[in-house]
Amino acid sequence: MTECKEKVRYRIAWITGTTLTLAACAAGPDYRPPETAGLGLPAAYSQGTSAPVSEADLASWWTQLNDPALSHLIDQAIAGNLDIVQAQARLRQARESLRQANASFLPQVNASGSGGRNYSSQDAGGRLDSSGNPIGGGTGNWSSSYSLRANASWQIDLFGELSRSAEAARADLAASGYDLANVRMTIISELVTNYVQARLAQAQLQVARETQTIQQDNYDIANWRLQAGLVSSLDEQQAKAQLAQTRASIPQLEASLKGSLNRIAVLTGQAPGEATRTLEAPSPIPAATTQIATGIPADTLRQRPDVRSAERALAAATARIGVAQAQLYPSLGISGNIGTTSNAFKNLFDLVTGGVFANVAQVIFDGGRLSSQLRSQKAAADGAFAFYKQSVLTALEDVENAMAALSSAQARKTEFATAFEASNNAAIMARSQYQSGLIDFQTLSTSESTLLNARNSLASAQADEVLAIAQLYNALGGGWQNMENRPPNEQNHEQ
Repeated sequence: MTECKEKVRYRIAWITGTTLTLAACAAGPDYRPPETAGLGLPAAYSQGTSAPVSEADLASWWTQLNDPALSHLIDQAIAGNLDIVQAQARLRQARESLRQANASFLPQVNASGSGGRNYSSQDAGGRLDSSGNPIGGGTGNWSSSYSLRANASWQIDLFGELSRSAEAARADLAASGYDLANVRMTIISELVTNYVQARLAQAQLQVARETQTIQQDNYDIANWRLQAGLVSSLDEQQAKAQLAQTRASIPQLEASLKGSLNRIAVLTGQAPGEATRTLEAPSPIPAATTQIATGIPADTLRQRPDVRSAERALAAATARIGVAQAQLYPSLGISGNIGTTSNAFKNLFDLVTGGVFANVAQVIFDGGRLSSQLRSQKAAADGAFAFYKQSVLTALEDVENAMAALSSAQARKTEFATAFEASNNAAIMARSQYQSGLIDFQTLSTSESTLLNARNSLASAQADEVLAIAQLYNALGGGWQNMENRPPNEQNHEQ
């Protein structure tokens, strides 16, 4: 008996060793990340500075806007935004898929047991009366039966199908992590955009209401001069029309403000209304330094989570070529069973039987299905590479566009500041001269309209500058580098 067990143990060890040796040669290509030289990256951006980007500045770039209310909203969004929660759920799914892939390397063991009572009759007919007793004087016997059985099976990773599947699952998990980072980064950028737009609407509302007060005074003066017979009704009607146009712009600005506040509430995972009540009090448009280091294009590929996600998707697609190719080759499995049966529970383990088996299977004809799957997966890998390269080019485009937008906003802000100062002086002089009867109302109206446009344009340029800063940081891949330090309730979502 001992000698038999030794032979079985030797055979299992021999099969296992041979299998592991064969499994070292996994089917399909080994993945190598694409070389940056083959992506056509320029040495530097056309604008900006090539100084290295500080990871700390990227991680919490919005703090440079020096607006505590905005920072608090971003903390709320990171903790409660439902797009982020969905991305966290997808990350957990990918993590479980990897665990399932790793479980395929281990044997699968099943066990079953049964027990029961059996009746057998001794008479020829085996008939029973209504009480269950034999008819015709026969006798019947009750007997017991018990059994236990265990089965085990193990798929040998002969040509790397399982290892390539696990490799693809690891790449999918990494891609899901970068997708979560990209969602978080996008939500922060969108929140900053809506916050700045809300403050811009408040600034423009203030301009409109102050202009309305001045135009009301102009209308009263024109009406008084009409009553005094100094001017015709033309002045009075022009003043009335100008005042009505300014009043008409206020509801539109209020609707724009409300829309931005409602969006902020949803981005922070709350219902519109009460959640943004404190933001209804006017506050200045945020301002920040415009000296932003952009680094070099190669740095952007490392910083952008969408680019890194695309690279991991390419790695997963490459690994799945090996999965499809391994299915063309023979598969090897080992199975075994052990069991016992007895009529008495106390004797259940007196006689134990079992066996070990090896199984080799090879597809002979499938109408070309497996070969088609291999070609399909190679096409998917080609598509994944094209998508990765497109992600790289899009990232470079985003940075260039953001730098151009920032430069434009800065130039416009400078000019509009000059225009505002000049138009304000002109409007003051025009009001004084109109009151003295030195100019007509049309000249005053033109001066007032120029001032209104200059004030609104200056506010828009200030907002555009902040939005361009947000756009640039988002293009550089800022906002996700400190994900390990996010609020505890966000960490809980990913457990």
